[in-house]
Amino acid sequence: MNLEDILAVMLVMAALFAYINHRLIKWPPAIGIMILSLGFSMLLVFLRGFNITWLNRIGTMAADIDFRSLLMNFLLSFLLFAGAVHVDGQKLKKERLPVTVLALFGTVISAILVGVLTWLLFSWASYPVPLIYCLIFGTVISPTDPVAVLSILREARIPVSLELKIAGESLFNDGVGVVLFVTMTEAARSGTFSWGNFSLLFLQEAVGGMAYGALLGYLGFVLLRSVNDYKVEVLLTLALVAGGYGLASHLHISGPLAMVVAGLITGNKSRREGLSEASWDYLGKFWELIDEILNAILFLLVGFEMLVLKIEPVVLLIGLAGIVIMLLSRWVSVAVPVALLRRKVRFERHAVSILTWGGLKGGLSIALALSLSTGMYREVFVVMTYIIVVFSILVQGLSIGPLTRRLLKRH
Repeated sequence: MNLEDILAVMLVMAALFAYINHRLIKWPPAIGIMILSLGFSMLLVFLRGFNITWLNRIGTMAADIDFRSLLMNFLLSFLLFAGAVHVDGQKLKKERLPVTVLALFGTVISAILVGVLTWLLFSWASYPVPLIYCLIFGTVISPTDPVAVLSILREARIPVSLELKIAGESLFNDGVGVVLFVTMTEAARSGTFSWGNFSLLFLQEAVGGMAYGALLGYLGFVLLRSVNDYKVEVLLTLALVAGGYGLASHLHISGPLAMVVAGLITGNKSRREGLSEASWDYLGKFWELIDEILNAILFLLVGFEMLVLKIEPVVLLIGLAGIVIMLLSRWVSVAVPVALLRRKVRFERHAVSILTWGGLKGGLSIALALSLSTGMYREVFVVMTYIIVVFSILVQGLSIGPLTRRLLKRH
C-alpha cells in the first residue's frame, strides 16, 4: 500500500464512523468520531500480534511517513484555526482574565508538574529518561481539547460563563502548549538550556505569533467583506491558514498562536460585520467539518503508527501511572489560578472539579507526540500519550456530562 491508499482508507473510515455514530450511537459528532477512531486504532494494535500481511504493509508505510512535517507543518494549523473560528469573541472578552491566567500559568504549571513527576516515575521504575525530555512530554500532554467536551457540556446546560472559561482556556492553552513544546524541543536539540534563552525564545514565539495572527485575522476579514460568494470565502480562509502558517515558520514566530488569534478575529469580525448569514453558515459548517475529519485522521494515524512501535511492558505500566499524574497536574494547574483569582473573578460552584475532569486530551497531544524525533524517546512518549488520550476520551469524555449535571444540581 502506498501513501495515497492509506489516506483513502483513513477518509473512508472517517466517513464510516460518522455514519455509524449518526445512525446508531448518536453521541455528539466530535466525540463519537474520535471514540470510534480510537477503537479502530486499538483494534489495529490488537491485530498486530497475528502477523497479518496487509497490516504489516501499512506499518511499513507508516514508518516512512514524516509525521513531524505532516502534523506540525500542515494538520495543526487547520485544527487550531477551526477551533478558534467558532468562539464568540465578545463573550470571551468578559472572561479574558481567568482565560489568560488559566491558559498561560495553568499550562506552564501543568507542563512542569507532569515533566517532573514523569521523570521521578521513570527513575523509580529504573527506566532513566533525561529530565528535559520528560518536560517536553509535559508540554505534549498539558494542552486540552475543547472540541469534544464543549459539545457535551452544552447538553449539560452549564452556565455560559463557565462554558466560556473552558472554551477560552482550551483554545489558548493549545497555542501556549505548542509554543512551550517548540521552545523545549529547540533547547533539547541545541543541547544547552538557560532560562534567559528560553524566556527570550518563548516571548519571540508567543508575542510575535499573536501580533502576526492579529494582522492575518484583519486581512482575512477585509478580504471576506469584499466578496459575497461562499466558495471564494472558503478558499480565502484556506489560503489564509496554509499561507499564513507557512510564512510564520520562516519568521520564527508561533504559527499555532497565530492561527488561534487569526481564527478568533476572522471568525468574529466576519460573522458580525463582513458576511451574510448564509455565507457564514457555509463557512462555519465547512470549518466544523474540517475539524472533525482531521481529528479522525489523527487518531487513525496513531493507530497505524502503533503497528510499528515496540511496546515494552514497563512503558505500558508507566503510561497507566501517567493517567494519575495527568489528573493530579491538571487539578493543581486549575486550583492554583482559581484560588488566586477568586477575589476578582466569580467562579461557579464546583468550577475546579469541572475544569479538571473536563480537561480532555485529544488530537493536539497526539499530533505533538507523533512529531517528536526518534532521539527524544518518541516511541515511549507516543505510547504514553496514546494511553492517556484513550482514558481521557473514553472515561472523562463520556462521564463529564453526567458529572457536571450532578454537581450543578447540588446546593
